Amino acid sequence: MKALDIEIHPLIERLRCAVRLGDPAVITKRIKDELESFIPADGLLLPEAFRRTRPDSYCRRLFYRDPELGFTALVMTWGPGQATALHDHAGIWCVEGVVEGEMEVTRFDLVDESERGLCRFVEKGKAHARAGSAGALIPPFDYHVLANVNPDRIALSLHVYGGEMNHCSVFLPEPGGLHRRQLKQLSYDA
Repeated sequence: MKALDIEIHPLIERLRCAVRLGDPAVITKRIKDELESFIPADGLLLPEAFRRTRPDSYCRRLFYRDPELGFTALVMTWGPGQATALHDHAGIWCVEGVVEGEMEVTRFDLVDESERGLCRFVEKGKAHARAGSAGALIPPFDYHVLANVNPDRIALSLHVYGGEMNHCSVFLPEPGGLHRRQLKQLSYDA
């Protein structure tokens, strides 16, 4: 699937310059700074195709794929109250910026995993992010839950990944405060 042909070339060039820096810590800091300076506090105007929601899940739509540098950018569309499961980023760095609305980010540390795939996490805090704010995740510190906590309006977020994130691990709640690791295949919405 190709990214939509949209006129946001200044942002794409900023992302390309950041990825060329090579070091994940430096890349993610630069992209975080770029998103926070590029996305205004009242949101970034995107084509209507990015605003469509689904009743059963948030949407993942390809914004840009860089054939030379290997990174991707996605817009995620969140209906009121929609959230991810607790998940990782499959070993790929990521920077997430809120484009419109407000998101809640709950971070976790993985403290133990059994041979049977049962995991114990410790919550490391919640952050409320509004349009124009961004945060970075670098494995192994990439476990979190994203949620649109607004019951009345959609939220849009822009995610820049250090590769093609076509799968991740989700962690499903089990008795005793544990979570079971499960592989989840990811795809793009039309």
